[in-house]
Amino acid sequence: MNKETARKIAGVLLLGILMAIGVSKPMKEYWQIPKQLVLFEGDAVKFEAASLPVQAAANDRNAPEMLQVERKNGSLSVKAKEHGHKTMVLQVAGMPIKQVDVKVLPTLKVIPGGQSIGVKLNTVGVLVVGYHLVETDNGKKSPGEAAGIQVGDIIIGINGQKIENMSDLSPFIEEAGKTGKPLHLQILRDQRSMTTKLIPLKDKHDDVYRIGLYIRDSAAGIGTMTFYDPKSKKYGALGHVISDMDTKKPIVVQNGQIMRSTVTSIEKGTSGNPGEKLARFSDGEEVIGTITNNSPFGIFGKLTKPLLDGPITKPIPVALASQVKEGPAKMLTVVENDKVEQFDVEIVSTIPQKFPATKGLVIRVTDPRLLKKTGGIVQGMSGSPIVQDGKLVGAVTHVFVNDPTSGYGVHIEWMLQEAGIDLYGKQKKAS
Repeated sequence: MNKETARKIAGVLLLGILMAIGVSKPMKEYWQIPKQLVLFEGDAVKFEAASLPVQAAANDRNAPEMLQVERKNGSLSVKAKEHGHKTMVLQVAGMPIKQVDVKVLPTLKVIPGGQSIGVKLNTVGVLVVGYHLVETDNGKKSPGEAAGIQVGDIIIGINGQKIENMSDLSPFIEEAGKTGKPLHLQILRDQRSMTTKLIPLKDKHDDVYRIGLYIRDSAAGIGTMTFYDPKSKKYGALGHVISDMDTKKPIVVQNGQIMRSTVTSIEKGTSGNPGEKLARFSDGEEVIGTITNNSPFGIFGKLTKPLLDGPITKPIPVALASQVKEGPAKMLTVVENDKVEQFDVEIVSTIPQKFPATKGLVIRVTDPRLLKKTGGIVQGMSGSPIVQDGKLVGAVTHVFVNDPTSGYGVHIEWMLQEAGIDLYGKQKKAS
């Protein structure tokens, strides 16, 4: 046997040994312990450590007040006692083998919603949703299209004056038509400001000057409340952005209101045909809250009046994205009148996201009564809170068109962050 052959055989043997060690039970137990750990006060986490004689020690004398670490019945448990930030050192026979960065967050509790709500949004400026052809003596033309205005643009100013709603445009259009002077329009396109000139044309049928654009300054619909904080009155709902039905672009919100809504009937969902909650704004259209933000994670604002109670009336803990697990859960929503009910669902998959992102969960409805009533997830359920093991973990956002029993959800961590709720204890730390 020459040296080259012997070297190859030794390499193969070494690789085999390393692979065997890598898949051995002690090594599996070692790798399952993360380098970073984030918990809320009172939370506990266990790691299998039957084969690995690992012990844990804190890197400073204050850590024992923050963490309670125990080895019992073949597992290593870490319990968070007090918020703070420490390093835990794992040891075998007194030798350090791994450092775990542990961050304990202050306890945070909110009240899960489930109530059906009516939504009214007022846009920034007026939104262009289409072109209109003006019939003139020289044929049909759209002054807006000729000026380079695109569907989805937002008109925020004319001749240096701010535009807030559709009625603001009429005096400018009439004056420009009579004087023959062009309108100087300031528009927003994909969050970029630009200007253009537009010359109104007279409609030969009614002698009225027109700009050849279909515009809108508000939108309305229904959705579901996800959570609210009884202390700050901040809330989150829907779990996804509200887009204009014509332009398919997110609505840039100036302000808005939420109000109570009553479900009148259900259009059952089938494969290829998403169902829908049919609802109406409650009598009097009483405003119960403001809308200040329309983001990829839902709508947010503050409650000005109390919501109707659901099955969970007291604040419950929330879960971070990394703490959500596959398995049974509950969804809170309304399927009749204004009664919030709990229904069985299963979290099929969850992505332990470290940064804000939508579609972190896949949910399947398992409740026989809900399946019979709605076919699963229907439009209008967006924002329905998901509760697992007594914690608020997320909200329903989208239904699978070809399988109405299933859909996507968003982790509650990102909705709380978007609502401006101090999830990570930064305000306490600053004070």
